[in-house]
Amino acid sequence: MFRPFANALKREFQGYSIALLRKDIMAGVTVAAVALPLALAFAVSSGVDASAGLITAILSGFIMSGLSGGYYQISGPTGTMAAILLTVGARYGIQGVFMVTFLAGFWRLLAGIFRLGKLTSFIPAPVVTGFTSGIAIIIGFGQVDNFFGVHSEGVNIIERFFSYGRLGFSPEVTVVCIGLFVIVFMMCFPAKWSAIVPSSLLAIVIATAVSSALGLDVATVGAMPKTLIPENHFMLSSIRLEFIKQLFLPSLSIAALGMIETLLCGASAGQMTGVRLDRNQELIAQGVGNMIIPFFGGIPATAALARTSMAIKSGAQTRLTGVFHGVGLLICMFGLGSLMAKIPLAALAGVLMVTAWRMNDWEDIRYIFAHKFKGATLEFVVTMAATIIFDLTVAILLGVLIGLLFLVTRLSRIEIHYEDVDMSRMSVTDSTLCQRYSNAIVVYITGPVIFANTESVSDIALHTKNRDTVLFSMRGVSNIDISGVQTLMGLLEQYRRDGVDVAFCGLPEAAMSMMRRSGMDTMVGKENFYWSVERALLTNRPAPPCTIPRTAIEDE
Repeated sequence: MFRPFANALKREFQGYSIALLRKDIMAGVTVAAVALPLALAFAVSSGVDASAGLITAILSGFIMSGLSGGYYQISGPTGTMAAILLTVGARYGIQGVFMVTFLAGFWRLLAGIFRLGKLTSFIPAPVVTGFTSGIAIIIGFGQVDNFFGVHSEGVNIIERFFSYGRLGFSPEVTVVCIGLFVIVFMMCFPAKWSAIVPSSLLAIVIATAVSSALGLDVATVGAMPKTLIPENHFMLSSIRLEFIKQLFLPSLSIAALGMIETLLCGASAGQMTGVRLDRNQELIAQGVGNMIIPFFGGIPATAALARTSMAIKSGAQTRLTGVFHGVGLLICMFGLGSLMAKIPLAALAGVLMVTAWRMNDWEDIRYIFAHKFKGATLEFVVTMAATIIFDLTVAILLGVLIGLLFLVTRLSRIEIHYEDVDMSRMSVTDSTLCQRYSNAIVVYITGPVIFANTESVSDIALHTKNRDTVLFSMRGVSNIDISGVQTLMGLLEQYRRDGVDVAFCGLPEAAMSMMRRSGMDTMVGKENFYWSVERALLTNRPAPPCTIPRTAIEDE
C-alpha cells in the first residue's frame, strides 16, 4: 500500500525545479480564488457556519492533496454533501454533522484499504444524474430563506415549503436585490474572463463592498475564526454507540456520494492530464482527511471537478498545487477575516443558486429524454424524486434497485425459434433417417436459460406438441441456472411420457458443465448430445434412457 504511493511520489517529483514550483504556486493561488466563495457558500447551505467550510477547504488542501492518488485532485466542501448535512444538522445538531463526517471518512478509508474503488462503477449513470439533479433542487430551495430574507422551519424541502404558509412569506427587497445581482452577474460574466478571476468571487466582492458602503441592514456571514481549532469542534467524547447507530445510514450515504464524486472527478481529470487516478489511494486520502477534519470544526470534503479542472488549466504540476491552495485560503482566513465577515448571506445564496443550476448535467438529461430511453428516464426521475421527498440513502437504493431490475430484464432476454426438419435439404439418401425425422422439429434457443425466463422455456412444450423428435439447438445459450435445469427436466419428463425422442446440440461448455452437475446428461443420455443439429440428423440414434436424477436437483 505504502510502497506504490512512495513510488508514485518519486515519479511525480522527479526533475522538480524552481520553475515548476512557481507554476504550482500560481495554480494554487488561482484555485484558492475559486474555492473561497464556494467553501463559504457550501458551508452555509449545509446549515453550519461559513467558517466551517473555509477550515474544511484549508485542511483538505493539506491532507487530501498530500495523500491523493492523483496530483491534480483538489478537495473541499461540495454541494453534494450539503443536502444530507442540512437534514443531519436539523435532527442531530452540529455534533451530529461532525460525527457523520468522521464516520463517512472511516467508511472511505476502509473502502480504500480493501480496494473497493471499483464499486461505484456499479451505480448506473442515470441514477448519478438523477440524484445530482435532486441535490441541486435541495440546494437551490435551501437558499430561499437567505435569498428572500424570510424564515422557514423543517428538516426537508416539503416541511419547509408548507411552513411558509404558517410563518408567512414576506421578502425583503434589499436582500432580494443583492441575491439577484449576484445571479445576473455570474450568468452574464464572460467565460473567457473566468480564467483571470472567478465570477463568483468578483460578484461577492462587489456585493459586499456595496452593502458595506451603503450600510445595508442585511444578514452577513459573521465573524471568522482566528484559529484552526474553533470552540465548536468534534470531540472523542461525542463518539457514542447510540449516536453511531442513528447516523449509520447517513454516513454511508455521504461516503458513497463522496466516493462517486471523487472518482468521477478523478476519471475526468485523468483524461485531461493523461495520468490515471489511483482510485484506492485517493479513497484512503479522502478517508484520512474526513476523519481528521471534524476535530477542527470542519464538514465532509470530497474532490470537486470545478476546482480540479481549474488547477489543471492553471498549470498544476504536482500535488503541491493543492497544498498551496490550502495555504492561500489560510492566509485569507487570518488576513481577510474581518472583510469576509461582512459578506451578505444573500450574496452566497445567489452563488449557490447558480451553482445548483450548473450542477445539473443538462447534456445527459437532454440525451436521455431526446432518445426516449424508457429505463434511463425512469431511473433518473425516480432517483431525483426520491432524493427530494425522502433522502439520498433511499434515493441511491431505489435507483440502483431499478437499474438492477432493468439489467436482469435485459440479460435474461431469450429468443426461441422453431423450424421443421426438411431432410431433402440435406441430400440424405438413407430412408431410415428420412423416416425417423419426418415429424421432427428444431428448437433454436438464444440467451440464458435462467429463473427469469422459465415460463418461455416451459412454453416450448406447446409449440412441439404431437412431434416425434425434438432437437434443441443451444449454441446461443450463454448460461443455465438451477431453475433453467429444472424447467428443462420438466420438459424431458413430458417428452418421455409422450414417447418423444430428444437431442441437445451445440451446448457451450458452461451450459454443458451445468448439465453434468445436475445429472441431466444422464437423463438425456450422453449419446444424445451433438456438436450440431446437422450431425444429430445424420446419426441413427437409439431412444434415450429414462433415468431422472431427482437427487441431483435437490442437492444443487
